[in-house]
Amino acid sequence: MSSQKLLATFEQFLKVNLPLTKSFHPHFDHAFGEMLDVGGKRFRPLLLLSVVENTQPLLVSNALHVALAIEMIHTYSLIHDDLPCMDNADLRRGHPTLHVSYDETTAVLIGDALNTHAFYVLANAPLSAEIKVKLISILSGDAGLYGMILGQAIDCFFEDKPLNIDELSFLHVHKTAKLIAASLLMGAVICEMKKGDQETLYGFGLKLGLLFQVQDDIIDATLSKEEAGKPTGNDGHKNSFVNLLGLAGANREKQKLLEELKSELTKLEEPLSQTLRDIINNYFKG
Repeated sequence: MSSQKLLATFEQFLKVNLPLTKSFHPHFDHAFGEMLDVGGKRFRPLLLLSVVENTQPLLVSNALHVALAIEMIHTYSLIHDDLPCMDNADLRRGHPTLHVSYDETTAVLIGDALNTHAFYVLANAPLSAEIKVKLISILSGDAGLYGMILGQAIDCFFEDKPLNIDELSFLHVHKTAKLIAASLLMGAVICEMKKGDQETLYGFGLKLGLLFQVQDDIIDATLSKEEAGKPTGNDGHKNSFVNLLGLAGANREKQKLLEELKSELTKLEEPLSQTLRDIINNYFKG
């Protein structure tokens, strides 16, 4: 199955599996699915599903539940990142943010609901209990205290307080890269890949996540709000690769990471190696 077909399969699964609370709240159900339904790169679900498709393709239908859980976690993080107490953004995925469409209370609660429901989806996925416990441990660690939350805390606290390159990398490994690495690792766990292969994929994912962040910083510095589908030019107070290294330096860092990832791909078996190479070429052109 091609990446496009995998994404189409995931989109259909997402639409069918958005929950309904059946309450008398006037907009809660719609708000819950709103930021999921307006799209996005679906980068993390694609990584997980690509690992499964190229390793144990018969497990793709089971893995869709796990991919949905990861996308819910990612979407909750975006909703909270856009809140007035953080980035105060009015646009995400080309769509008004929830605190703009509704109010801040709704946005906070929808983020909370997506975060917790992701683990409900994981716990009820059609996989063995042993596999699900491993998946829950990985996602709760890399999306939580040991990953994304710690990175976000550092990002917010150190606004207007420049970090050095090692500190900047630490920030973005945790805020961005760990959830991307977790997506690959969770795919490997579903397929019960060898421990060494799991570790290789996770290490690859950390570098891929840093590349993702470098490109995001370049987009913020070079694209308009309309082109990016979210506010840009807002990283002036942030610790970004462009702010630390300059635009030319950030582009050099991007090329360096691309070369390192190409080398890492040689450690993986075909056809997974080729699929990941195609994903990188598609998402990180130029």
